[in-house]
Amino acid sequence: MIGGVTTAASGLRAWFSPPRPPDPEPVTDRRERRLIGLEIAVVLTVTLGLSGLRSALSLVEALLAPAPLADQQVTLNAPASTDAWIDLAFQLVRALQLAGWGALAAYLLLRAGFALRRVGLDGRRPGRDALHSAGLAALIGIPGLGLYLVGRLAGITPDVAPSTLTDVWWRIPMLVLSAAANSWAEEVVMIGYLLTRFRQLGFSENRSALLAGVLRGAYHLYQGVGAFVGNLVMGLVFARYWQRTNRLWPLVGAHLLIDIVAFVGYALLVDVLPF
Repeated sequence: MIGGVTTAASGLRAWFSPPRPPDPEPVTDRRERRLIGLEIAVVLTVTLGLSGLRSALSLVEALLAPAPLADQQVTLNAPASTDAWIDLAFQLVRALQLAGWGALAAYLLLRAGFALRRVGLDGRRPGRDALHSAGLAALIGIPGLGLYLVGRLAGITPDVAPSTLTDVWWRIPMLVLSAAANSWAEEVVMIGYLLTRFRQLGFSENRSALLAGVLRGAYHLYQGVGAFVGNLVMGLVFARYWQRTNRLWPLVGAHLLIDIVAFVGYALLVDVLPF
């Protein structure tokens, strides 16, 4: 019995305070460390870091507005043109931009000598990855919906409309594509790329996970304080999962499922949803 308790305690300790893995080795050359830090800053500036700053400014603007935060609405997928074809083109360009962000991060890892299988972007175990995706989506998505409803009741979260796209033939496929682009960009940049680079800088696993979680929460601030907390937790859970399993596809898949349920579910059920 004592042995079982000790094993369980060791398992929990490995999840909450994991040791830093030997691969990759920390970079000790000062010039190389500065270049890695500069690369991280550039990547975040042109991708999700700048989005986080813009998101924080949006929240400040919302808090300064005459209307209470609870009476305001935030739209995640909004029309960009009154012309359906032009609108479709704008939506496709946005998805392409997100795909490009993820591709940039993957390319930089490849240039640095990291095969994509080292960060978990390979097809070795699709069945198991899919099961983990579903489990992670439920673990994050269900409490996340509850947190959103609590935030609405507390008046600290605006009304978040996942989609206000008009009911045209391409709406549902475009929402699925948008979900795929979002999940690819966020997980490859924030988990695969950023945590690998943090390991090269010698950061502890907990420090890396916290930084990634705060950044993820920051670029959702425009959705209110509740979204920041929810995405912070999501970032911590996803970071720790990757640190323990070195699998990235399950995180991309989980994020994809969460966004598809939110985007497509809202578009189809908006007239009957009680919130």
